[in-house]
Amino acid sequence: MLRDKIANALKAAQEDNSKRRAATLRLITAAIMDRDTAAREQGRDGLSDEELMELLHTMLVQREQEATHCEANGKVELAVQEREEAEMIREFLPAQLSEYEMKLVCQTVVECVEARGLRDMGRCMAELKERYPGQMDFAKASCMVKQMLRAPQ
Repeated sequence: MLRDKIANALKAAQEDNSKRRAATLRLITAAIMDRDTAAREQGRDGLSDEELMELLHTMLVQREQEATHCEANGKVELAVQEREEAEMIREFLPAQLSEYEMKLVCQTVVECVEARGLRDMGRCMAELKERYPGQMDFAKASCMVKQMLRAPQ
């Protein structure tokens, strides 16, 4: 489904003669095809939707870091281009949970899996990844869960 959405967006960008958007979407498509090929070499059918979202998230982070780097070096035009590409990539990712929402979700999961200590950390994170794929920064979520599990209950 996500692949179709990207392919349709590329087709629309080409029809609208939107060169920057088409170039960015071609870049995304090429990255997907490259990862699909690598997955097939490992005997899998290609990227799963979760892996595809991870790839898009990685591309998004790369664009944001590069924009920051360009701004720091006085290359404002390049930073603007990187941010535009980041926005195009963000269109295909699910909306991210806010810090407050992430804290509530983590607390709910800790309660649902009846986690009692750090030994339950893996179960909590597996549940979060299953319920909210691509919707949060799991490194931050991990820190939140760890803090909740360390707190006296």
